Amino acid sequence: MTPDAVAVAVMVILLFPMGYFTLASPAFLLVKLDIQPVAQLLRGMFNAHFLVMRVAGVIGTLAFLVDGRLVAAIGVGLLTALAIGGRRWFMRRMDDQLSATDAGDTEAPRRLRRLHWSGMLCNAVLLVALVTSIPYVAISA
Repeated sequence: MTPDAVAVAVMVILLFPMGYFTLASPAFLLVKLDIQPVAQLLRGMFNAHFLVMRVAGVIGTLAFLVDGRLVAAIGVGLLTALAIGGRRWFMRRMDDQLSATDAGDTEAPRRLRRLHWSGMLCNAVLLVALVTSIPYVAISA
């Protein structure tokens, strides 16, 4: 692969799960999160997103390292580290709100909705950062 092909492949690998999440997550804004199966489905979508981003990030980081692009590898590595650490933090908070809903806390669905919004916002910011970095990464080494 030429350096440009490696960059394009890594970007596609990273953009696919982020784009899918960007398109799928707003659908949960149309339903109440106090419905247990809906809240569990939202949890599953976030969990899957973090896991897929972890795998995509590791693949992207390794591809850039093999290609000799240290700066790009560091950038993707930071994204991967965020997916690994963020999953633990985010899922713990989501599970807390789901447990609070089960315990009868009427404010828990509202806090879960705020968590949902924050997850979507973080993904959007990272997606914009990734898309804006494409011209810099796609330049041949």
